Parts: sequence; structure tokens; C-alpha cells
Amino acid sequence: MKSVVLGAALLALCGTVQAATCPVRGERPMIEAQLFFGRDVEGRGPVSKEEWSDFAAKVIAENFPDGFTVTDGEGAWFDPKAKTMIHEDSKIVLIVFKPSRAATVKLSHVMDAYKSQFHQQSVGLVTRQVCAAF
Repeated sequence: MKSVVLGAALLALCGTVQAATCPVRGERPMIEAQLFFGRDVEGRGPVSKEEWSDFAAKVIAENFPDGFTVTDGEGAWFDPKAKTMIHEDSKIVLIVFKPSRAATVKLSHVMDAYKSQFHQQSVGLVTRQVCAAF
């Protein structure tokens, strides 16, 4: 159900982006997505460097072959049950793509694959309208 809502929200954003006017010659309306992948896995050690590399190559790169950028981060959130702040190593992925239904489906697939493979409750997502040229 969450994937359906995400897809609908991204499609609405894509429709808005297509109407945008880009100020710099050569740029065109695009979507910038930032994804936040927590690396802690309950009941075992964190997602290893090798596991992340394999996931990035087999899932992210296959869905977004035009490229993406990965940075390391440290996420934090408040656990209401334990009443404590949790810190977690994370990967932040930046993807810029042409607005399309296919791209939103691929983005949902990447998020769902990570949650399934590494038993995560969520993958953070921030999207924005941008103008870009490559």
C-alpha cells in the first residue's frame, strides 16, 4: 500500500515538474530523489560494505543506469519505547531522473528491495523539483 501512495505522490510531482521552466540553457525539468538507507539490521551486524556494494550494483544501478551518488551518513531517531536516541550509520543516495511513471516505479522497487533484503521498516525519501543538465 505504501508503494502505491509513494507512486501516486511521485506521479503528481512529475506532472508539476514538466510544467516548470528552467532558467539555464540546456537544463530541463527533472526530479531529484534522496534516499536514506539505515544500515543497522536487527539480530545481526550492520549491512556490510560488501553487501551494500552488491545491493548498489544489482538493484540501484540496474534501475538507474544513468548514475547516482552515494555518501555515508549518520542517522538519528528517537525510540519512544526505549526513550532514547538511536544513532545509525546510513547510506544517502542521490538520483536525478526525468519525470516518468517508469522512474517512480523503479524508485519504489529500490526502496522495497532494500527493506526486504535487510529487514528494514523504512527507507527515507525526499524528492524535489529541479532543473538539471548532464
